Amino acid sequence: MTRQATEREAADTLWQMIKGMRTAMMTTLTDAGHLHSRPMGTLPHAGFDNATLWFFTDVGSDKASEIERHWRVNLAYADPDARSYVSVSGVAEIVRDPDKIRHLWRDVMTTWFPKGPDAPTLALIKVTVDSAEYWDSPSGAMVRAYGYVKAKLTGERPDPGENARVAFQ
Repeated sequence: MTRQATEREAADTLWQMIKGMRTAMMTTLTDAGHLHSRPMGTLPHAGFDNATLWFFTDVGSDKASEIERHWRVNLAYADPDARSYVSVSGVAEIVRDPDKIRHLWRDVMTTWFPKGPDAPTLALIKVTVDSAEYWDSPSGAMVRAYGYVKAKLTGERPDPGENARVAFQ
C-alpha cells in the first residue's frame, strides 16, 4: 500500500531525491510533434524555491527552440542502484538574465560552456514544476531477495516503498 506523505514531506523528499540524482532526461516537444529527450545537469545549488529547477543552455540549441514554441517539459531522474525514480512536469522558459547566470555559474560549467558566464549565447532554462511523482523503493540484495521469497511463498507483493504525487499549483 502506498503511504500518503504530507505535501510538505513529499516536496522535501522530492527535492532531496533530485539533488542526489542531479542529471535529468529533459523531454521537449518538436514542431513535428515528436518527443525529444536529452540529459541535463540540474543546478542543485539553485535550491528548489517556488518549485523551480534551473539548467544552463545555449540559446541556439534545439531544446531552447523547442521550449520557445512548446513550453511544457518533463524531467525524468533515475538512480537504479538505489531504486529511486522521479518524474517532474512543468513549464519551461528561457531566461537571459546576466545577473542570474553569474549567480548560478560554477566553474565546472566551463566544460560545456567554455566561454564562461558572459558568453552571449548562454542562457538558463527555468522549469516551474506543476506536478511530480517519485518512487523510492527499498534497495539492496537482501531486501530484493526477501521480496522475491515473500512473493513466492505468500503470493503477496513486498512493500514497494514510498510513492507520492506532489502538486505545486
